Amino acid sequence: MSEAPAEAGPRPASDPDAGPAAPRTLDAFLHAIAARAFRFAELGLQHREDALDAVQDAMLRMLRYADRPAAEWTPLFWSVLRRRMVDVQRRRLLRLGWLRGDAREDGSVIDWTPDPQADPAHRHDDREAYARLAAALRALPRRQREAFTLRVLEELDVAATAQAMGCSEGAVKTHLFRAREALQRQLEDFR
Repeated sequence: MSEAPAEAGPRPASDPDAGPAAPRTLDAFLHAIAARAFRFAELGLQHREDALDAVQDAMLRMLRYADRPAAEWTPLFWSVLRRRMVDVQRRRLLRLGWLRGDAREDGSVIDWTPDPQADPAHRHDDREAYARLAAALRALPRRQREAFTLRVLEELDVAATAQAMGCSEGAVKTHLFRAREALQRQLEDFR
């Protein structure tokens, strides 16, 4: 299967298929990705403060790469954040493992703000659906969760996801396939 050839030059602003414009500065890029990065980190680390610290550290580390082309920022940021999350998890295992005997968090619900315009029943359904999805994602192995989040939720292509995860494109496809199968089994009765 071949991909469509890349267009020569930028699309005009009136083009409806152009999509959102890419941020021109690193500051604008980091501002645009902050909320998604926090959700990604919170799902992976299962601890709000650790997630905030990991995202902040990843953003600070991105300042070193301000001179890189904007097209490289997305996979580079996700790679930096993922490595920072692994560091936090390893440190938590070493630091807290001997105290608790178990390094897992208490499974508390992620603080998620639903649409304020929706009626209470709809907001409850939204919170319940998000909680089910978050729990299903937390139950996945780390690499499957990363592949699913980066490919499906962040809509990165396979090459960018492989670069962010530090693995081959084939490994990304395998992790994504297994994640989709597991999520489908876990969420089948919720449809």
